[in-house]
Amino acid sequence: MKAPYLVALLLSLVACVTDIRSRRIPNVLTFGGALAAVVFHGVTGGGAGLITACGGWIVGVAIFFVPFALGGMGGGDLKLLAALGAWLGPAETVWLALYTGVAGGVMAIVVACARGYLRQALSNMWLLLTHWSVVGIGPVHEVSLAGSTGPRLAYAVPIFVGTVVTIWLRS
Repeated sequence: MKAPYLVALLLSLVACVTDIRSRRIPNVLTFGGALAAVVFHGVTGGGAGLITACGGWIVGVAIFFVPFALGGMGGGDLKLLAALGAWLGPAETVWLALYTGVAGGVMAIVVACARGYLRQALSNMWLLLTHWSVVGIGPVHEVSLAGSTGPRLAYAVPIFVGTVVTIWLRS
């Protein structure tokens, strides 16, 4: 297995553990991981390596920026996807986000069912879509991370699952 894949797995695993324990993903892990990826790819791949690392980071930020800006995702999750993107490159980052989204959706349904929250979660989704159709797309405090009283997901878990699946299927 290539070194970037091993580092991405380790990075996502550590983030998973810290997110479960504290509901936070430390900046030293995300920014440090991204910086290490840029240095690694720059040293091993020259200019093309730098482009790969920076491109992966940018794609990671771009994909998770909208959910973050709308209040549905924490900044640590966005920075984690960006750091993993710096290790994996732009194309694999797109796959990582897709697999993460599937894993996150499954996890959300399981947690909502286990906590008796599924009906409220579906009601919140309807509220969100209705609000957006009338007012336009923007944050809705009642269903955002800051305003919701519903269960919170340690989203580093689906990001870890997405990392494992991406590396398994794409390598």
